[in-house]
Order: sequence, then structure tokens, then C-alpha cells
Amino acid sequence: MAGALLAATVAVPAVTASADPAPAADRSRADDRPIVIAHRGASGYRPEHTLEAYRLAIRQGADYIEPDLVATRDGVLVARHENEISGTTDVAARPEFAARKATKTIDGVAVTGWFTEDFTLAELKTLRAKERLPQVRVANTAFDGRFQVPTFQEVIDLARTEGRARGRVIGVYPETKHPTYFASIGLPLEKPLVEVLRRNKLTHRNSPVVIQSFETANLRELNKVIDVKLAQLLNASGRPYDFTVAGDTRTYRDLAAPAGLKWIAGYADGVGANKDLIVPRDAAGKLLAPTTLVRDAHREKLIVHAWTFRAENQFLPADFRVGTDPNARGDIQAEFELFYGLGLDGVFTDHPDTAVAARAGLPRH
Repeated sequence: MAGALLAATVAVPAVTASADPAPAADRSRADDRPIVIAHRGASGYRPEHTLEAYRLAIRQGADYIEPDLVATRDGVLVARHENEISGTTDVAARPEFAARKATKTIDGVAVTGWFTEDFTLAELKTLRAKERLPQVRVANTAFDGRFQVPTFQEVIDLARTEGRARGRVIGVYPETKHPTYFASIGLPLEKPLVEVLRRNKLTHRNSPVVIQSFETANLRELNKVIDVKLAQLLNASGRPYDFTVAGDTRTYRDLAAPAGLKWIAGYADGVGANKDLIVPRDAAGKLLAPTTLVRDAHREKLIVHAWTFRAENQFLPADFRVGTDPNARGDIQAEFELFYGLGLDGVFTDHPDTAVAARAGLPRH
């Protein structure tokens, strides 16, 4: 972690609201304040991508729940951050699956472990989830072994059931993980994704669904076959893997520039941007002046959702850290206030309750 941990009571760069209003199509609630997207559920409090993590996020007020989608051997979409599952399930401790351990090249990187595409759904359902960051979120380990790996259909069912119980719409914000890789092994993600959405009558422009991806080719193809909103994910470094395959030399930062955003607007409705593309940090982790990304995206009628807001010091800018323990909670309220002030349309967060609380102080329009 770069830089010394600082007290929260330090100066931060002055910010002003975006000069250009957000596209109206973004708003799924009764007012136009930023939406709160539960990043893998309330993953600051429960093991990520479990029904309990999603359920807790909804109780905390999240507007959308976010399942990362990967495929099983029999082509069922399930919610896992990666297709390699040794860090999020008990598979490594299951002797009946010891022979499934393998090394594969995923997006050009050699990865060793156990992979969802080598398991049927029935086999995956025998595994149990565990906390991915046990040293950081020690309290979450109390829930290890209690929850299954959910299917995408189960996530949709939960959103609908919980939404009816609360009298409000809960959206789903699925991410296709490694789409080029899955297509290369005969398990493309897009066809089953569209089929599930069609079965659930979630294919219209006003459906509470946003599909996101770090790659571009799959979003461009989805734009031709489905009317739900699409979001191009932008990291602070690297390039989309489909660009690497195609020999396209543009980077994520190129896509975050005005010309790149104009290109994205041709197939997507918004961008999901790494926070550092919006408010950069220096080598010590201190905040620098905001960029023009939010304003530039709004000029192209793109919504802007930023990721990922986490309460622990090690994930916060140095300006908002409290004390010296990297795993202790810092001043995430101040971080939300900073980013909300820039005119964001939504935030991805591991701690939905904190985002909802910070949003409560914003005016309704």
C-alpha cells in the first residue's frame, strides 16, 4: 500500500458538479439521485456472490445487485467473481474434486486452480462459498461453508421476491466475465444470458437490467439483439482483451477520453469507470484534481457508474484513511460525498448501507 495512512481530517481537492446533466434513461428510482449498486452483494459483510450477500444488500437499500457471470460445463450461468473458484469456495478441500485442479491460460495469463467450466451445475451446488478476503474481512469468515453458488436465475428470483416484499424494484447488473475465453471453449456467455433474460421478460429498454463487460465486442453484439442498457467497463490500466486479440492498440484510458466515449456511445448506454479515472491519486495515494470524464461522458449521453467503493482503509484514498490499520474502516462517507459531488449516476460498493446513507443528504430533483 503506497504512502503512510493519514487521519481523515485533511484537505481534499475542491469539486464541482458536472456541468452536463446525466441522461434521464439512467434513473430507475423515483428521483434522480445516484443509484447504489451492490458490488457482488453486500460483500463487505457476507461472502461475495451468495444469495445472502445479495439479500443483505437489498435490505440495506441497494437499487441493483451485481452478479459476475461465468459458465458451468453444462452451460448454466452462475455468479462467481472468476471462473477459478478456489478462493471463493471450499473446492480445494474437497478430495472428490482433487483431480479437477488444472492450469489454464485466461486472457493471456496462466491460472492454476479449479474452474467452473469443469463442473456441472449439480457438482457446483455441492460446494460451499467462503470469504475471498479472510484477512481483511475476518468477521465474514463466520459465514464460510453456509451458502451455495447461486445461478443467475436464482439471483433474478431473489431480486423479484425481495422487491415485491419491499414495494420497490430491485435491478440486476450482470457482468460477463472473460467472454472471449468462454467463447473459445464453446461456452459463450451471451446466448444463455439473453435466454435467461427473455424467459424472465427482462429484455426491454425500461427493464431493470444493465449488462456490463470489460470487453467491447460482446457488448457490441448484444446491442444488436437486446434492448436492455449496456455499460462499458473501463479500468485505469490495460486494454480490453478482445482488443488484444484483434490487434487494436487502444487502451482503457483511450476509451475514457472524449473520442473513446463518443465511440462507446455508438453501442452502449454508459460506462462503469474505475474511480482513478475520475479522481486520480498520486504515488502516496492522495487525491489529485478530478478529470473531466463525468462531464465528457454526459455530453455523449452516457451514464457514469464508478467502482469500487469499499470502507476499509487500504481501499480508500490516503485523504480518507483513519488510523494505521489497513483493515480498519476509514471515512468512506467523505469519499462518497466527493464523488457524488462530481455528478456520478451510480456507485458500485461492497458496503451499500454507507452509499445509501451518504446519498440521503443529496437533494432530490
